Amino acid sequence: MFQTIIFDLDGVITDTANFHFKAWQSLAEKLGVYLTEDFNEHLKGVDRTESLSRILSHGGLKHSFSKEELITFEEEKNNLYITLIDQVSPENILPGIEQLLNDLRSNNVKIGLASASRNAPKILQNLGLYDYFDTIVDPSKLKKGKPAPEIFETACQQLNIHPKDAIGIEDAYSGIQAINDSKMLSVGIGDLNILKDADYILNNTCLLTFDKLLEIWNNK
Repeated sequence: MFQTIIFDLDGVITDTANFHFKAWQSLAEKLGVYLTEDFNEHLKGVDRTESLSRILSHGGLKHSFSKEELITFEEEKNNLYITLIDQVSPENILPGIEQLLNDLRSNNVKIGLASASRNAPKILQNLGLYDYFDTIVDPSKLKKGKPAPEIFETACQQLNIHPKDAIGIEDAYSGIQAINDSKMLSVGIGDLNILKDADYILNNTCLLTFDKLLEIWNNK
């Protein structure tokens, strides 16, 4: 049986992607860049610096600002995002996730978090789920963010588990690439077209149960 599950946060445990989008949208408007909901798909699963780079490229402003200005933009976005996520509560846990975490605990499966968000610990605390996790990778200490596999490899190292004995769960294309390149089994949650490279895809978290993960593992 698998020994650990490594979760992404947004779109898997809760959905704060819209908070990210609202914060980025507010900043982008000040810079004269218009962001649509569709563009938000390009920001999922990537870190703050890469998200800003993609937004500026989208607006034709890729080389328009100094390094110091870029840092200021990131800080401004993050401050707004933190204000928004203060609203997060246990009511924002996606369906089935708390039961899954309980079942994993009951079966002695280690639980890790591999989120690109540096605010992930705060969000888990607001959700009331922080104590379920055996490790939470700090993305600020990584050399490369998703789609590089480092964040998932680091989670396994911190748990002393080989990636081949682990399942990674993601809702973003970049995250699935990271899981696959780490040699973990990848489970995607959401759109088949976006997650087509995942080893297994579920439409939503209601279907993400311990028994389903066991079935997926035994049939891999």
